[in-house]
Amino acid sequence: MASNAHIYRLQGLSCMNCAAKFEKNIRSINTVEDVQVNFGASKLKINGEATIEQLEKAGAFDGIKVLPDRQQQPEKKEPFWKKRENILTMISLLFIIVGYLFYFQLGAKAPFTIGTFALAILIGGYDLFKVGFKNLAKLEFDMKTLMTIAVIGAAIIGEWGEGAIVVFLFALSEALESYSINKARQSISSLINIAPNKATIKHGNVNEEVNVEDVRINDIMVIKPGEKAAMDGEVVKGESSLNQAAITGESIPVHKTFGDEVFAGTINQEGYLEVRVTKRVEDTTIAKIIHLVEEAQAERAPSQQFVDKFAKYYTPAIMIIALLVAILPPLIASASWSEWVYLGLAVLVVGCPCALVISTPVAIVTAIGNAARNGILIKGGIHLEETGRLNVIAFDKTGTLTEGKPEVTDIVPVGSFTESEILSISRSIEAYSQHPLASAIIQKAKREKAKEMEAENFQSITGKGAKAVISGEEFFIGNPALFEEISKLPVEIKQQIDELQAAGKTVMVLGTNSDIYGLIAVADKIRNSSFSIMKQLLQLGIKKTVMLTGDNKTTAVAIGKELGISETRADLLPEDKLDTIKELQASHGNVAMVGDGVNDAPALATSSVGIAMGGAGTDTALETADIALMADDLEKLPYTISLSRKALHIIKQNIGFALGVKIIALLLVIPGWLTLWLAIIADVGATLLVVLNSMRLMNGKEKNKKDISEHVSQQSI
Repeated sequence: MASNAHIYRLQGLSCMNCAAKFEKNIRSINTVEDVQVNFGASKLKINGEATIEQLEKAGAFDGIKVLPDRQQQPEKKEPFWKKRENILTMISLLFIIVGYLFYFQLGAKAPFTIGTFALAILIGGYDLFKVGFKNLAKLEFDMKTLMTIAVIGAAIIGEWGEGAIVVFLFALSEALESYSINKARQSISSLINIAPNKATIKHGNVNEEVNVEDVRINDIMVIKPGEKAAMDGEVVKGESSLNQAAITGESIPVHKTFGDEVFAGTINQEGYLEVRVTKRVEDTTIAKIIHLVEEAQAERAPSQQFVDKFAKYYTPAIMIIALLVAILPPLIASASWSEWVYLGLAVLVVGCPCALVISTPVAIVTAIGNAARNGILIKGGIHLEETGRLNVIAFDKTGTLTEGKPEVTDIVPVGSFTESEILSISRSIEAYSQHPLASAIIQKAKREKAKEMEAENFQSITGKGAKAVISGEEFFIGNPALFEEISKLPVEIKQQIDELQAAGKTVMVLGTNSDIYGLIAVADKIRNSSFSIMKQLLQLGIKKTVMLTGDNKTTAVAIGKELGISETRADLLPEDKLDTIKELQASHGNVAMVGDGVNDAPALATSSVGIAMGGAGTDTALETADIALMADDLEKLPYTISLSRKALHIIKQNIGFALGVKIIALLLVIPGWLTLWLAIIADVGATLLVVLNSMRLMNGKEKNKKDISEHVSQQSI
């Protein structure tokens, strides 16, 4: 972030068009170099300098309040019916009812009738006209401009009652749209308020409450039972169970003891903990989640880009059509001017693009917020849509389909070497390696108290193993393929290797250029949930599941068969996994790669959607993946697919609703059946349908589990 960049929180930002206008107004401030308004997160970023007074002046047309990013938002929770604009709308409705009583008693042209409807228009349309007239003066044509023209036109031709109805229903539509957006934003505001603003820091024997901004790395934070952790850190004293639902979406408490990681926003349920702070407040896991979710909501999905481009030409086109409807029939066919001007105004109202403009962003903001509450970080609308279109999912094996904690199961000495000697030499080489299999050997050696020897000239052999010099002799440890390159493996050793691999074990060979000294078999336990997850994915319409692993083919096929994986590809180097993803994309279209976000980074980056597991505490996963499952648990994958498919389906429905209702209403112009009543009801109706349809995405995890069966019939989405 540039040094002259400033972040602000916004209150009162009511609509997409308002956000665009606000951004335009700020851009006109001379000292501002660049500006970005994030409508979904109600957030503002500017490069350059501007005072809060200048920013609020730029947003005065919408009553926007500007607050510094880290300032707590003391926004009043006003009931829907107590908001000023909604009170004016209800008063307007009251005058409309009275106006129609006069209409039926005294007639349409009676002064009392016209006066009452005029009051309804002025009271209910005050905010509308305030913006609409300013836009007209600047020749800016948005929804409020169109409505202002329509209401003025209705009054001019004597349709006071219908003008009042247009004002009331438009105000009602705006109120409901604002309500729905605020509901969708609650997922972000709830995240922001998860971590406390103050932390209890221990200084010697004294505990002091300080602002989180003043906490420093290595400070000792005290967390008592029932309190929330204010910062990320590492337990240095005590043990307890912490509820990590705010981060991972999992409500089952996780036991923490010395050396374990603690996340800001998690709740200490039982014991007393002292935690060494490891990250500043802006770098905590919850801070990164909030930032990434907000950035995700700002990113325009493909469907939203289409709608934005379409709306750019749609509004001027509607105005031209309305003008032609109003003037051509009277000019060409000597038709009634009042009748066709009325129809032109109705076209103007029905053409208002409210529903179309809001059709995609409300759905995306709601879905991404829902996912964040359930421990799934979707980093943009584009990734949400791509996930909804997935055909194939490829999985890394170790740590994804398996527990990722391999254990040594067999040590087979060859020749005069003992098990202890094999462990000692293997441990000495693997001490320099980061591979999970190396960890398994080291743990086994420690348990067996095998001697550790000094290794020199360690060298990793990518995808195959490693070598080092011990006591003057060069030793190799790695997969059988490595030793086939060095010196052919004897037939009897090959048979032993085949037997171990057939049992689903990974075999490593220890030896030199000329001799084999032993075999070490390692097994990684399959996750209990992996089988049911594969089944759920197929039910959701995923056509193919593929396991990619550097493990040998025999072991990989045994595991793949047990899990019901469609295809297994083994003996793969990192570049082979990348090539496999490209090949799958060429033959199947959208392909996701699921891994741990650290290994297989090229494959994750190349896939249509890169999904990383265990995002909590893994910065690499948060940074590199398109989607991060915050818990180290694949069970959230079917939910992610289900939510994405549902979001994509709802976006398509919304665009269909928005355009379909408009087209039907516009066709009513031909027989002359379109009235201002029908026009505004069509516009408000489409907006309500879009908003209510999008709100379905707010449903929690349990509801979406039921949606799996619903999506079986939507595989083509």
